[in-house]
Amino acid sequence: ANWPEVRKRYAPLAAASRTPGELRRLLSLMVGELNASHSGISAPPGSAQSSTGRLGLRFDPAEYERNGKLRVAEVIALSPAAVAGGIQPGDYLLAVDDTLVGPRTNLDELLENTIARRVTLKMSSSATGEKPREVDLRPVNLNTEKGLLYKQWVQDQREYVAKQSGGRLGYVHMIDMSAESLAQFYLDLDAENHAREGVVVDVRNNNGGFVNAYALDALSRKGYLTMTPRGMPAAPARSQLGQRALEAPTILVTNQHSLSDAEDFAEGYRTLKLGKVVGEPTAGWIIYTSAAQLLDGSVLRVPFIKITDNTGADMELVPRPVDVAVTRPIGESYTDKNSQLEVAVKELLKQLDEAKTSRVSGGK
Repeated sequence: ANWPEVRKRYAPLAAASRTPGELRRLLSLMVGELNASHSGISAPPGSAQSSTGRLGLRFDPAEYERNGKLRVAEVIALSPAAVAGGIQPGDYLLAVDDTLVGPRTNLDELLENTIARRVTLKMSSSATGEKPREVDLRPVNLNTEKGLLYKQWVQDQREYVAKQSGGRLGYVHMIDMSAESLAQFYLDLDAENHAREGVVVDVRNNNGGFVNAYALDALSRKGYLTMTPRGMPAAPARSQLGQRALEAPTILVTNQHSLSDAEDFAEGYRTLKLGKVVGEPTAGWIIYTSAAQLLDGSVLRVPFIKITDNTGADMELVPRPVDVAVTRPIGESYTDKNSQLEVAVKELLKQLDEAKTSRVSGGK
């Protein structure tokens, strides 16, 4: 980009801005002229968070569109509704603290400023409201509910892989490449996954961070000793000594929302030949940025580190490829099918069976 020319074009627009938010949007568009990922401007940290309470319930949109009724489609595990008990999928929400819920009711408005405060829901198993019952609970904030949804999603994926593989494969997911996610990744490489023949490693929707090398180390380390404590089963020496090492075949799943350090992880996985990559090519957002604080507290992110692969090729704006391309059809996430995990399971089982056949043949 011709930066002086870009500045000349945006200067009068910036001068005409009426609000800080409008100015930030224009500056983000201006930085966007660089066509570089991770760049832009954001509001000052500490902006007000939503004060709307969350119940831990998901409602059936089709029922609402047809009849204007809030019918429970799902009770999120460990959520306020789940902990309170007495609410099942198929139940109808009739009222919140004696305020009736109708087709034009704004549920968020009824739950405003209710976080951690006791709220009484009137529920019924009938759309007509017969035999209503009251359920008391304390709503949580949006971030807490998002965390619960994520945990449930991971459990659903783990159960899907176990079912599709007949219990032969384990499953781990990393939501980002932060120190917290790495610690969870280590925990997930537990006795259950060590007992599996192989593991599906999932970095779909991972928005990056900085710990790719540590995660790759746990997958790439090879076993060389086995320890058998008295009265206990044999186990890999690395695990016995407290070093994180899976020492089992894996397969990686990526999608177009695997960003930044998740893409570094995918590149390392492929370059180190740890296994096949299944799914969709990654986003191509592979660059490091620094943050500068402006006078009003806004934060500007600009590139400052270039990332290249082993051949010297720039990785920015170049998605990491896959070995087996699988795109999920629109709407599949609303069904019980997961085509990307299904293919990943089939590919890894095929690899395991071929290796087993090869060992048997070699033994002859």
